[in-house]
Amino acid sequence: MIRLRELRAGDEQALQRIYSPASVRYLARSPMSEDEARIYVSRAVVAAGLSPRTHFMLGIEAASDLVGIAKLGIAHGAGTLSYILRPEAWGQGYATEAATRLLALAFGALRLPVVRAKHHPDNSASGLVLAKAGFSHTGAEGGFERYEVRLPRP
Repeated sequence: MIRLRELRAGDEQALQRIYSPASVRYLARSPMSEDEARIYVSRAVVAAGLSPRTHFMLGIEAASDLVGIAKLGIAHGAGTLSYILRPEAWGQGYATEAATRLLALAFGALRLPVVRAKHHPDNSASGLVLAKAGFSHTGAEGGFERYEVRLPRP
């Protein structure tokens, strides 16, 4: 069981453990530095205070430990979902649960018609997470496997 929560000052070291060399292997970035972590938390705090809110940057907490980040961005009436976990948190269902909860937010309170996601083709575990959360594979484009899920019709 996880808890999604807003990021806050003091999360910087946990962010650096999350954005580790193993975790960013399939991302177009390097591990997170101390300065980047500080800026990331600041941006998350600012994003949480905006109205309307267009970006959710939430911590994934398991047993009071910040083990990952789940994000939902909103632009042009659609959502984009992503997540990243520390390696020792992989394979425990945390990403699937976080994605499922963000979809509930997207289709519930936010009433978005569609949420999209993508993963690197060599990261098949991420594809399994998306499928378990309800996403459908829509093809490959730009070097990524693409997915989406649409608002269920009544």
